[in-house]
Amino acid sequence: MADPWRNRARRAVETRLRDGLRTNEGRPHYVVCGQDALAIHLVNALLAESVRVTVIVPTRRRADGPDIRTIRGVRVISADRLDEETFRTAALAGAHGLALMHQDDVGNIHAALCAQEVEPRLRLVLRMFNTGLGNSVRPLFADCAVLSDASMAAPTFVAAALGAVTPTHFRYRGRTMTVARRTDVRPEHVVCGLADTSDPQHVRILPSDEAQADLVLAEATGQPPGTEVAARRIKRARRRQRRPTAVFWRALRSFATRKIGIATLAVLGIILVFGFLLARAEDVSIAEALYVALLTTISGADADPEKSASVKVMQVVLNLAGLALIPLITAAVVDGMVNARLALDDSRVRRPREGHVVVVGLGNVGTRVMWQLHDLGIEVVAVDKDPQARGATVARRLNIPLIVGDGAREEILEAASVATCQALVVVSTDDVTNLQAALNARAAKSDLRVVLRLYDGDLADRIQKAFNINISRSVSYLAAPSFAAALLNREMIATIPINRHALLVAEVPIAEGASLVGRALVEVDQAAGVRVIGLTPAGQPNLIWSPSRTHRLGAGDRLLVVVRRAALSALLKQANPPVVEPELPALPTQPPYPTGSPG
Repeated sequence: MADPWRNRARRAVETRLRDGLRTNEGRPHYVVCGQDALAIHLVNALLAESVRVTVIVPTRRRADGPDIRTIRGVRVISADRLDEETFRTAALAGAHGLALMHQDDVGNIHAALCAQEVEPRLRLVLRMFNTGLGNSVRPLFADCAVLSDASMAAPTFVAAALGAVTPTHFRYRGRTMTVARRTDVRPEHVVCGLADTSDPQHVRILPSDEAQADLVLAEATGQPPGTEVAARRIKRARRRQRRPTAVFWRALRSFATRKIGIATLAVLGIILVFGFLLARAEDVSIAEALYVALLTTISGADADPEKSASVKVMQVVLNLAGLALIPLITAAVVDGMVNARLALDDSRVRRPREGHVVVVGLGNVGTRVMWQLHDLGIEVVAVDKDPQARGATVARRLNIPLIVGDGAREEILEAASVATCQALVVVSTDDVTNLQAALNARAAKSDLRVVLRLYDGDLADRIQKAFNINISRSVSYLAAPSFAAALLNREMIATIPINRHALLVAEVPIAEGASLVGRALVEVDQAAGVRVIGLTPAGQPNLIWSPSRTHRLGAGDRLLVVVRRAALSALLKQANPPVVEPELPALPTQPPYPTGSPG
């Protein structure tokens, strides 16, 4: 007969393995609530740190995007309410941290209050669109960080739309650092090279030869950020476009491309041609001929049998042209009035524009992008299929033209004057819609600058190469390192987005017994994906910028590094003593009850 105790123990071990707890209950435990792309990137970042992760997801899976339930090594709990019972089921009591990643500000605050009842000393990370509201409620919690992925990603999209370097800057130990082109800063202000972007299809991050990096981290010297410089250049170009002659020719081109305008111009051409012929036939001056032609066109000519046949034909043609001209003028006036009324009624843009930026998708990120472009003085046209979208209200308040419709459709892009815009920013949450909108816009304008939001990084790289769409961004990929650092309570100083990559600026303390102790600084600096830009020696308060590469590292030293995400995990493991994971206790050979007891 099988031993029931052994069966129970075996089932418990199998359950822990299936749930991803991996038999090491001593590892830090983190709980993540959410199922979108940012939550998935956050979970993957946590798994790279060899911690236990429990994910709480709604019962109904999202139709779009990958399924967080398929990630191996995590425990998944399905629950539609984030209350005390759900958090106890997730073993939140005793956990190290909780990340609330739903796109619901009020819901996240309510869940945080419930979580505090279960574990008062919990590290909380709240995802909030309204960071002002988040900062107001943060004092309610003992240990809380409020982050906005939209606020983190929006500057990157804005800079890409304006063709500028992302305005990344941070202040640390008395110095303000900024990301800039090497040609825009003096050599003595350069701290380290970040990337070689000479080939947009093959950007090299942290190249081994820093001299080849055209994008650098430099000390700020009071120069305005790249986005402000680009915005000023665009505004100067718009002022030139608004000169009377430019406005007249633009209006004439717009009128000439419409059917009513073409018909009106054709009738006027007939009047001019036959007016000139009439002047030759009547042997009068051009001015007199024009007077006669206009009078004949508008009021008709008196019959005169004595005139030559050619003059009679010209008078008949001018009379017919007059009959067509009056209705065409009336139709043009009515068309203009109707279009103006439609623009007021359904927020559709009818007036052609030029040199503006079209933003498709007015969710959290699209709203921030639209707002920042408006603050920079850039003309914006907003597009969203939902008239009640978060950014639609903002667009109306800022008096930004709003088109309600599917941004992937050609007629909607035409209404937004995408053929004459300077950039298209597509930031909806649907990869298919974003890609279709980008390709349709490229068909209308082959050299259009496109800033495309795609979740799938591999797809983005392939789209970039196949369709020559040179810029694509993943909001979740850009924001995930900051959320992971906040949840792990690490000294993350800044995130530097470069193309579809993200560099981190972090401080790494070296602990006693770490493998880095005794090694030269050059060994760390030469590692792939790591650049040491500062060192605080043990027991000293001051940071040494650009330290000597021959310095031998000791316990208590703190490194200031620019590092890739994967390389940071490896560096942290080297900076800490090795962790010896306890083995699963062997099953006892004897049952835990006295021999002879009923089994």
